[in-house]
Amino acid sequence: MAQAAFYGDNCSMAKKKAPRRILVLDVGGSHVKFQIGDRGEEQKFLSGPRLTPGQMIKGVRKLVSSSDYDAVSIGYPGLVFRGRIAAEPFNLGRGWIGFDFEAALEKPVRILNDAAMQAVGSYSGGRMLFLGLGTGLGATLILEGVVEPMEIGHLPYKRDRTFEEYVGQRGLKRLGKKKWRKVVAEVVEHLSKALEVDYVVLGGGNARLLKELPKGARLGDNQNAILGGLIIWEMTTALVLSQKYRMRARPQKKLISRTASGLRAHSARKGLAASSQA
Repeated sequence: MAQAAFYGDNCSMAKKKAPRRILVLDVGGSHVKFQIGDRGEEQKFLSGPRLTPGQMIKGVRKLVSSSDYDAVSIGYPGLVFRGRIAAEPFNLGRGWIGFDFEAALEKPVRILNDAAMQAVGSYSGGRMLFLGLGTGLGATLILEGVVEPMEIGHLPYKRDRTFEEYVGQRGLKRLGKKKWRKVVAEVVEHLSKALEVDYVVLGGGNARLLKELPKGARLGDNQNAILGGLIIWEMTTALVLSQKYRMRARPQKKLISRTASGLRAHSARKGLAASSQA
């Protein structure tokens, strides 16, 4: 499958212009969200614990024709190694390993962990930790432009439970919002100190439930997953951001690329700032 070329053994590829129309799929435990380019309309459909890759493709093809896009980015909620899905997801159905997305979608495909894709779109230089608070816990570290997807969510945290079981959806239901918010703040503090990061970005659907942000953290925007899916087609070296994305000023007062500025304008038009009401 050609998508492996993005993360081939040499971990590099020749410079060439990025595709003009990129279909970005953000696959989550509750929804699959997708959008073509920076100005397209965001669409979504339900996923859930039984969703297979074939069912996801059918859902996308019902709403989008292959003639509408030139390439595809997939943010996958699980382990991805050198552009290939390396483990079945915890919160979806089976059959993802070895699935031929390029044949199904009829275009070149790049696959990245979903938290890593949103982290790329959220990055504003330096040492950043991204935590995605959703059905599970996604995590990615970006160090001076080098992207390091992580599987922190499934590591033991305390009392024989994992990080994900405390700050993911199951933890939220078990603890209630008040205790869950406190645990999120503790996890952010512990991880930011252990990894020695400059700042933490909190994304995912449940980040909007936080009344106060932990020290050193800022709220992300789920639209940044779309931005990340566009940016990865500009990479010429796997998991290393180009210089213009490494040099963004913190905080993100102005995104450098036209793609990014278009997304922010699109987000404003859709009223995504409503997340601050949580």
